[in-house]
This record gives sequence, structure tokens and C-alpha cells, in this order.
Amino acid sequence: MNTLIRAVRPWGQALSDVLITDGKITGVEPHDPTRAAATGDTTVVEGRGRLLVPSFSDVHVHLDSTRIGLPFREHTGGPGVWTMMMNDRQNWRNAEVPLQARVNNTLGRMIARGTTRVRSYAQIDVDCRLERFDAVMAAKEQFKGQADVDIIAFPQAGLLLEDGTVPLMDQALKAGANVMGGIDPCSLDRDPARHLDIVFGLAEKYQVPIDIHLHEPGELGVFSTDLVIERTRALGMQGKVTMSHAYQLGSVSEATTRRLIDEFAELDISMASVAPGSAGVAGQLPIPLLAEAGVRMGLGEDGQRDYWSPYGNTDMLDRTWQLAFTHGFRKDELIEHCLAIATVGGASILDPSATRLKGTAHRPGVEVGDPAELLLLDGETVASAVMDRGTDRTVIHRGKVVAEQLELV
Repeated sequence: MNTLIRAVRPWGQALSDVLITDGKITGVEPHDPTRAAATGDTTVVEGRGRLLVPSFSDVHVHLDSTRIGLPFREHTGGPGVWTMMMNDRQNWRNAEVPLQARVNNTLGRMIARGTTRVRSYAQIDVDCRLERFDAVMAAKEQFKGQADVDIIAFPQAGLLLEDGTVPLMDQALKAGANVMGGIDPCSLDRDPARHLDIVFGLAEKYQVPIDIHLHEPGELGVFSTDLVIERTRALGMQGKVTMSHAYQLGSVSEATTRRLIDEFAELDISMASVAPGSAGVAGQLPIPLLAEAGVRMGLGEDGQRDYWSPYGNTDMLDRTWQLAFTHGFRKDELIEHCLAIATVGGASILDPSATRLKGTAHRPGVEVGDPAELLLLDGETVASAVMDRGTDRTVIHRGKVVAEQLELV
């Protein structure tokens, strides 16, 4: 089955016709108004002069922690990871609709807005056990024809603070979680060596990559990161480790910033951001330096209107705007690079063999040979599309249209 996308502008360039065969782009040619319409084995998608960019890759989302579509509620969380986690634990079962419906609704809205590649956390602890993991697994199956979903076995409450957590993590990995999670080895579990021994040990046992949630500040965050770097190098885990959040790794000194970026590049350690505001931005590793060094970077929406935060709306284009805004980017190249991070950048985290961004001006993902994970989007230019965040979108997964012309609600 072929798909022909007529009259689109790949990354805002000249008007083109794009041919897709068996889920891959097989032709990109100047637009020909007389080109044949649909035939028996070709489906035509009318581009109408819109932009053509890769579809979004949300590489940091908590599908099991969501109130998207439900009545707005007062925020009741307190400061600190443990306090926020306990607030979630006290409330997540009492929502107006069952967990599975919430997870499915959130993933469905993400797809409708242009996300076809997802890495979701699934919280595992002695309270919820595998209930939240099972809900994310069921949503993955429900939407398997519309998006690809990776699932992180995530110890939100730490690995060591509650007896029974580690066996539950093992069960989740055995049941199909395909990423091993870790969190704040020093400040939460207060035993970083043991915490990381478990994380890397289970990753090795099940041959899965690792995602470390790091909220730790300054020198403490760097200390934990250095332990991750040490294990990555010693165990040959190059290309299999992601540092998520890591708000403060760039806050210690210029020399530390440069060293970490160099070591991330050397060991192919990737980074996932949620575009944090306020103090979180000032301490982050600089995006242009990460791009220059070739460090893989992706973007995600984190929790979405949940018991942790009232922010998030399932739209990665909004989060792309937030990434550009919080970093103070004004040049078109840097704004467009934020969209590249949110699309191709995240895809390279999910699949280290995928095309990688090479600097802030590189715009891959819509060329012959690329997977047909695509988004048609209204906008004069790519930068203006990020600023305006229009709703005239056509979403393509594996060469097939899975959502079209949504109205945001």
C-alpha cells in the first residue's frame, strides 16, 4: 500500500509531493499539480501547503498519572518528591473515572495532537503494585496501530525504602516493561551504590535500557550522575542510558558542565527534558552545547494535569514552545531546533540507531529512507508554527493517517 502526500513543505522548504511505501518515505519530489490522484493501491493525503515535519516523540510522560479530561481540581501536593508521591498515592484511586479510561484517554489525545512515539513511566511500588503498569500495558495494546509505546518500570517511591519494591520491578520487566527506571539515588534512597547496583543489575538481566529520574540539585546531582557514568563505562552500557530531568547538572561550574557534556557524548548517554520553568532552566546543561557535542536529547510532557502538577495538555507542540520560551530562544534556528528535539531527537532516544541530530541546524526525518512517522501542520514557517500552535494537523504513523484536523478541547 502506498500513500502520496501532495503539496507539503518538508521542514518549511519548497512545496513537494511525498511518496510513502510500506511505512517508509520512498520519494520526495517538487509538487506537481497534475500528479495522479488516488488509485487502487495509493491513498492520497492533501497537504494544502502545510508544513511536513516528523511526528512527535514524547520520551518522558507518566500515562498512569493523569487527570486529562477530568474536572480541574485544587493542587494538594507539597514540596519534595516523597511528599508529592504520597499525595498521589492518597488520591489516584479516587478519580471520577477508572484508571484505564484515564490512561487510554490521555494516550488517544496525544496521538490526535501528533505524537506517535512514546516512552511512558509506569509507577511500581508496594501500594499500586503492578496495577498502574498493567493499565499502561493495556493502553499500549489498545493503540498499537496508532503509536509505538515503550514502558519504563519506574520506582517512584525508590527501590529501598519499602520492602517488596525490587521483586515487583522484576515482575514488571518479566511482564513486558522494556526500560528499567531509577530515581534520585542519593536524596531518595540515600544509598546510591545499592540503588544503582539494582538498576543496572535488572537492566543487564533483562537486556533493557535505563532511564534515571534525577531531581537532585547541584553537586549532589553531579555526584549521582558521575556514579551513573562510572557504571555505564564499566558495564559497556553505551547508548543505553538516559538522564531525565537533570535540572541542575549545569549549575556547578563551567568546567563541570563541559566535562559532563563530553562524557555524555563519549558514552552516548542521552537526556530527556520536560522544559522546566523557573530555577530549573538556569541550571540545565545548555542545549546548543549538547547539540554541538552530539548528545541525544528528547522532550516530554511529564505528568499531565495530575496530582503532581496542574500543567500539561497532551500537546507536544505546546511543550516545544515551552522549551524554546524557557530557554529564551528567539532565533528561528534555535526555535526550530526545539521542534527537532521534540520529534527526531526523541526518536533517537527510543532507537539509538535512528538518525541523530547534528547541531542546531540539522532537520532530518522527512527524507527518502526515513520512517513515515509524520505530522502535517499549519504555519508560515516552522518557527511560526511553534509560536502559533495551530490545530490543523494530520498525523501519520507507519505511513497511514491515524488522526486528522483536530479541534483542541
